This record gives sequence, structure tokens and C-alpha cells, in this order.
Amino acid sequence: MKRSIEIIKFIILLGIMAFLFSFTKKRNDARKIKKVDVEFVDENSPFITYNTVNKLLIQNQDKITSIGKETLVLKKMEQRLQENPMVRDAQVYVSVDGTLGAKIEQRKPIGRVSASPDYYLDADGKKMPLSDVYSARVPIITGTSKNNFNEVTQLLLKINDDEFMKQSVVGLNRKMNGEIELELRKMNFKVLFGKPDNIEKKFQNFKAFYKKTKQDSTLYGYNMVNLKFESQVIATKK
Repeated sequence: MKRSIEIIKFIILLGIMAFLFSFTKKRNDARKIKKVDVEFVDENSPFITYNTVNKLLIQNQDKITSIGKETLVLKKMEQRLQENPMVRDAQVYVSVDGTLGAKIEQRKPIGRVSASPDYYLDADGKKMPLSDVYSARVPIITGTSKNNFNEVTQLLLKINDDEFMKQSVVGLNRKMNGEIELELRKMNFKVLFGKPDNIEKKFQNFKAFYKKTKQDSTLYGYNMVNLKFESQVIATKK
């Protein structure tokens, strides 16, 4: 008898807990969204505005305070954000205080292809449209390619990671044979880089050449610097 009473009490307790959980969930779902919090998780300047992100999140709703939490489908919101050509990844969440949050990772342009129209090459080697909001300061890419210049992605990434090369290189020209010619800032000679291989070694060779010729004041006496050969730098005087 005593055991039966304990079982009945346990069942009643479970029923009360289930009721409270259901009641709390319904009240929580019925709450309205109070605000939207958009966070760009990368260091890039925004290529997409907060207003655009808000519109992608709430779409046809006039006011954020008119949206009930139970009506939100976070996966669809994330999908809409990820379909934007400026967005690499997006995470959408709702906090307990009624904040609709979005963490946005933008695509990262590393070069700008001179074409009709121009477009960026991003860090994943993919084609990226220009932004109406912000113009990235990246090397201009010219020449010929059958796959949107994906073959120069690693070279551009290495340039971006090297402070000296990042400050020096303003343009890349890909020739028909696949070799790369670099255009430098404030220097009236070009650099024949060759194929985009042995990149770090070629950087070292160029830095050594630059340092030596600047010290002896002969830096501006050349019209071409050839880095094609890993073991040496061949410079042609004017």
C-alpha cells in the first residue's frame, strides 16, 4: 500500500513538472522580440550594412516588436543570410531576454579582378561581387585565366600575410603561360615572379635584393627584377 502511494505521488510530481515546463515554454514562445543584435565576427570593414542584415532577418515584418519568438525559424534566417554574396557564414540565435542575434562572417577579398564588370577574388579562391558599401584595398589582377584567377589565390594569401609584400604589391598580371608579373607601389620596375610556387623563398630573395639596392642607392636603376629562379635574383638595368 505504502509503495502504491509513493508511485502515485511520483506520477503526480511528474505531471506537475510537465505542466510547468509546458506552461513556461508557451509563455517564453509567446514573448515578442525586443531588439536585433548584429555582430560582424571578422576584422573586415562591413561589405554589407546592418540595415540589410536586419531586413534579411525580419523580412516582411514592419516592426521587430511585432514578431513572436514562436514564429521564428532560425535555420531559414541563417540560410537567407548565407545566400547574400557578401556573407561567408552566419549564425542566428534568440537570447532569453528577447534579443534576436546574428553573428556574421563576411567573405574576405584578397584581389580585385579587372574585368567587365570588376569583381573580387576572395580568400577561398571564389568570385565575389563588389560592394556598394565599401571598397577593399587589394591588389588589382589583370591578364588571362580560365577559372577566375583561382590559381593566384595562394600567392595573394601569402602577400596578405607578409606586411612588407602587402604594402609593396599593388597589382598582379597573369600571362598566357601562367607566369605572374608583380606591379609595385612607388617603384618604376616590375617583378617577374614566374609561376606561383616557392612563394616564401621568392619573397626572401626579393626582400634581400630590395634591402641591398636601397642601401647602395641603386634600387631605382632597374626596369625588371626576375625571381623565377629560386637560387638567385636577376635584375635588368635601365
